[in-house]
Amino acid sequence: MKTRREFLEISSGIVLGGLFYPNLIQAAKVKNIGINLYSVREAMLLNATGTLEKLAKIGYKEIESVKSVKGNYYGLKPKEIKKIMEDLGLNLRSGHVAVNADWQKSIDAAAEAGQKYLISPGLPSAGQTVDNYKRVSETFNLAAEVCKKSNIIFGYHNGGSDFTQENGQVLYDVLLDNSDPDLVKMELDLGWAIVGGADPVKYFDKYPGRFTLWHIKDIKIDKAESTEFGKGRIDITGLLKNQKKSAMKFLFIEQENWDHSALEMPGL
Repeated sequence: MKTRREFLEISSGIVLGGLFYPNLIQAAKVKNIGINLYSVREAMLLNATGTLEKLAKIGYKEIESVKSVKGNYYGLKPKEIKKIMEDLGLNLRSGHVAVNADWQKSIDAAAEAGQKYLISPGLPSAGQTVDNYKRVSETFNLAAEVCKKSNIIFGYHNGGSDFTQENGQVLYDVLLDNSDPDLVKMELDLGWAIVGGADPVKYFDKYPGRFTLWHIKDIKIDKAESTEFGKGRIDITGLLKNQKKSAMKFLFIEQENWDHSALEMPGL
């Protein structure tokens, strides 16, 4: 398959046990590559510190956390995870946390942990309608203003359903058009955008400067499901050529499904 062949040629062996190996992405001239901890969620819940040590050994530098049943930092306090990151040479750049009644607490924790970004991984109100996406835009503007007071940048991580339409309007476009571009940045999940029928490059052209964070994943050929890199249908290397156009500052690997253990790596 052309996409897989081109990807493997550029990665030169990046795929090791399924995890991207960041030190080998220099051929694609990718800077500030990191990993979203949902990719290793089970390991993080069992042993957060040990898992971060393994990710550091693999070569990751940039980390994005995701709220779990143990809290925003897998049972660790903000100061604890900050210290662990510093000791391992890692940077906790971002975190996924819902915009809800605990939003100020999440902001305070993020500031204490040393994060730069707080990302909403879903909509704070349900409804695949234009009216709801307009309401969400207002909510996000307010959430971002509060973040700014703590020197944190707010953003939104899309799913595939954000690209559905109502009365000819793409809901994701409604969100982009009605949220403040100076306050609300987008973490574009390239895989789910493509599954939703979108062309990420067209969004980079239409909304320059909005996509400061990326999520990359591969998607199975025959179904809308995440798969190991190089096994799916996403032209990852082609998308990587648009980093500058999109104003991308950090790129996070996110793999949701595995054929084996996420940390099944040689020597680990």
